[in-house]
Amino acid sequence: MKWLLVAENLMFGGLGFVILLVLVLPFTIKKVEQNLEPFLFVMGLLSVLISQQLSTELVMKALEEPIMISGAVLIFGILFKVFKKKINLAIKSIQQRMPARVLFFLIVVILGLMSSMITAIIAALFLVEVVNVLKLERKSEVFLVIISCFAIGLGAALTPVGEPLATIVISKLNVDFWYLARNFGPLIIPAIIALGLFAAFFIKSSQATVGLEAAEKEESYKEVIIRALKIYLFVMALTFLGTGLKPIIDRFILGLPSQILYWINMISAILDNATLAAAEISDEMALDQIMAILMGFLISGGMLIPGNIPNIIAASKLNIQSKEWARLGVPLGLVIMLLFYLIIFHLI
Repeated sequence: MKWLLVAENLMFGGLGFVILLVLVLPFTIKKVEQNLEPFLFVMGLLSVLISQQLSTELVMKALEEPIMISGAVLIFGILFKVFKKKINLAIKSIQQRMPARVLFFLIVVILGLMSSMITAIIAALFLVEVVNVLKLERKSEVFLVIISCFAIGLGAALTPVGEPLATIVISKLNVDFWYLARNFGPLIIPAIIALGLFAAFFIKSSQATVGLEAAEKEESYKEVIIRALKIYLFVMALTFLGTGLKPIIDRFILGLPSQILYWINMISAILDNATLAAAEISDEMALDQIMAILMGFLISGGMLIPGNIPNIIAASKLNIQSKEWARLGVPLGLVIMLLFYLIIFHLI
């Protein structure tokens, strides 16, 4: 019995160390930051070995899970390359006719709301193409991408079409297609509009280099394929991580009060929120409990690159580094988390 307790403590210690490495190394070691996908894959594999969760079934799931996402990235990457000139001309035409502030607002709001129907993946790919054409100054570009990804991550959860998290929640609760839009729309839609206004006023038009003088580097088909393969490895890594860290979730997280779960679910910034939702959501929960859990997932998912598929796609295509993302993503996420905490637990 004593040896079992020692083994269990060693397991939890090992998994805690994996979480620490995932949170620290991408921000402190440049080599890790430049090779984030293989690093997370190794961490995911290490976590399932420590927790003894490695199985043929898990390997098959990890191989199958990224197919749809990476396939969409590949197909739309090729389509965007084929129709690049037409897409660029349309975006440039809109850019020339519209004030920058209005354009930033519309990018955030339209992609945020549309992501629930066109999927978060396609919304992120559109975002990347638009940002490439706008040719913003680096700081403005990164800010626009991060704010848009927060909006996409929130909006995609309104229907089961938008992202896997919503699909899992609808399935586990055994509710209708519009359940999330009906119950979470009054929170999410104003948040997306607020993010659009934030982008319009925070990203000053004077910061944007809207001229077209910089020559745009043409992306090759090889680069399109490599990006899709990186996304495949990334999603595979998150599948392993989510399963490997499940013992910690089961032991220390499940059963906690909603107010505490809301903040603890900031681990969604580094883990797959669909996996966490599958572990935490139950049809026996009250709506306020479900709301606290899901909003914690959705908001914190925008804080760091691994937190959401749109972040991963945009950061990969636009070469946004972990530190660049965290510089705005973490404080913005914390502010939104605090506001929603007050709304959910003190106003509703």
